[in-house]
Amino acid sequence: MKVKEEVAKRLEEKLQGELERRKILLMLEKPKYADMGDLAFPCFELAKVFRKSPQNIACELAGKIKDPIIEKIEAVSGYVNVFLNKKMVANEVVSGVIELNENYGSINIGNAETMIIDFSSPNIAKPFSMGHLRSTVIGQSLSLIAEKCGYKTVKINHIGDWGTQFGKLIVAYRLWGNEAKVKKDPIKELLKLYVQFHEEAEQNSTLNDQGREWFKKLEHGNEEALGLWKWFREESLSEFEKIYEELGITFDSYHGEAFYNDKMQPIVDLMEEKGILEESEGAQVVPLAGMPPCLIKKRDGSTLYATRDLAAALYRQETYGFSKSLYVVGNEQSLHFQQLFAVLKEMGYNWYEGMSHISFGMMLKDGKKMSTRKGKVVLLDEVIQEAVSLALKNINEKNPSLENKDNVARQVGTGAIIFHDLKHHRQHDIEFSLDDMLRFEGETGPYVQYTHARASSLLVKGQFNKTDEVEVVDDELAWPVVTQLMAFPEVVKRSFHTYDPSQIAKHVVELSRAFNQYYGAVRVLDDPIHKQARLTLVYSVKVVLKEGLRLLGLKAPEKM
Repeated sequence: MKVKEEVAKRLEEKLQGELERRKILLMLEKPKYADMGDLAFPCFELAKVFRKSPQNIACELAGKIKDPIIEKIEAVSGYVNVFLNKKMVANEVVSGVIELNENYGSINIGNAETMIIDFSSPNIAKPFSMGHLRSTVIGQSLSLIAEKCGYKTVKINHIGDWGTQFGKLIVAYRLWGNEAKVKKDPIKELLKLYVQFHEEAEQNSTLNDQGREWFKKLEHGNEEALGLWKWFREESLSEFEKIYEELGITFDSYHGEAFYNDKMQPIVDLMEEKGILEESEGAQVVPLAGMPPCLIKKRDGSTLYATRDLAAALYRQETYGFSKSLYVVGNEQSLHFQQLFAVLKEMGYNWYEGMSHISFGMMLKDGKKMSTRKGKVVLLDEVIQEAVSLALKNINEKNPSLENKDNVARQVGTGAIIFHDLKHHRQHDIEFSLDDMLRFEGETGPYVQYTHARASSLLVKGQFNKTDEVEVVDDELAWPVVTQLMAFPEVVKRSFHTYDPSQIAKHVVELSRAFNQYYGAVRVLDDPIHKQARLTLVYSVKVVLKEGLRLLGLKAPEKM
C-alpha cells in the first residue's frame, strides 16, 4: 500500500497546485516521536506563497484533509502531523508482504537495462586483506539492490595483474624465492618476497632499476618473465576464489588490467583522430577544464591507468551496452574517475553520463591505512576463520544440539564481518577492530540473523499455515513493527538511488528491535483468538528480514 503517495495526493489537492506531488513526497517525513504521528508535513516553505504563518497553513490543511487511510490530523508548530488508520494500514501492509513474499520491495526502475559493477579488484600476488573487504561487500550488495530494482547486472573483477610491481616480484623471486615454499603457501610467500624487496631496495636502489627492467621484459613477452607472471596470477586467483566462496560472491568477468594490453593503442589512435591529445614535456595528455590534464602516455611511451580504464570503458560498452556503469573504488581515486569521465565526454561518448564512481572510506588499522608494501595488513581469510570459530563457540555454549552447526557458524561468522562494514555509510573510514566486528549483540549481523531465527522458530511452534486470507493485526503493540515493514520498499529504493547499502543495514536492525520489543510484550502463541493474526505478522517480519539480509549479502539461518 502506497501510504505516503496517498497522503501526498490529498495534500497536493488542498494546496491547489502550489507544490507538485513529487516535492510533497520528498518533504513528508517521519516524526521524531511516535506520539507526534506517523507522517509529518512541514509548512514553512509555504509561508511566502500563502503569506501566512506556517502554523496557520498547517491548521487550515489539517481541517481540510480527509481520507479513510487517515485516522486523525493535528497541526503542531507549523507541521501537519498525520496519524494513520492502524487497522487498515496494518492489514494492507501485511497482505502485501504475504502476497509478494521475497518480491516485496521490488521495483522496476531499471527496465532490464544493463548495469556494470566493477568491484573488489585485488592485486595479483598480494594477499586479500581487510583493505579489500570494503569494495568487495559494497559492490556485491549494490549488485543485489540493483537487480531488485530491475537492472540486469554484470559483475566485473578488474584484477590488478599488470604493472612494475610484477617486475619487482620477479626480481625478488629470482633472488630469494623458493619454488616449494611458494607452491605450499603462495600468497604469504609472495607477500614476504614483495616486502623483502622494498626493505632491500631502501639500501640498494639498483633493485628498483632491475624491477623496471624485468617488467619491460614481461611487456615484451620474455618467456621466463611471462611464465612466472602466469604462475603468480593462477595461484592468486585460486586463493581469491576461496575468499569469494566464503563470502558467497561470484563474478561475470575476471578481465584484469593485462586483458587490455592490446586494446590501448587503438584508444590512443582514436584520441589522436578526434584531436584531443596534446604533447606536454614529451608526454601525451588530454587537457581538461577545471582539473589537471589526463596523462595518457608517459615520455617513455608507456601507458597508465587512465589509458587502460578508457580501453576498458569502450570494451564494456561495446560488449554489454550498459546504461549504467559503477566503479566501487576508494575515495583516493576520485580525481582519476573525474578525469576518466571527462575524457570520454571529450571523445563524444554520451554514455559517460551513466558512469559513476562509488567512492568509500578506508579500513584503518590504528588510525592508519593498511600497507601491503610494509607488510602491515590484516588478512581477510584469518579474520573469517576467527569469526567462524567464535560463532561456533557461541553455538556450542547456547545451543549445542543445533543441526548443521558448522554451516550456521559459517553463515553467522561471515555475516558478522559483512554487516559490520555495510552498517557504516560507505564514505566513512572504518577502524579495524576484531572485537567490534565479532560482537554478537547490538547493531550486528548476528543480532538480525538471530531475530530471523527466532521468528522462524515461532512459526514452527505455532504451526503457522500461510493462507491467502490475511487476518487483521489489530494490536497497538504491533504498530511499530508494521511501520518498519511498510517502510522497507522505500528504503530499498533510497538505497539504490544513493548507492548506500547502510540504509538497508540500519533498517533491518530497526525492524529487529521493533519485533523483539513486540515479542517481549505479547504472548504470540498463548491467545488462540489472535494467534493466527500475530503469526501472520511474525511471518511478514521473517520475509522482510531474510530479504534485507540477502540484499546485504548475508544468509538468514532458520535456527541458531
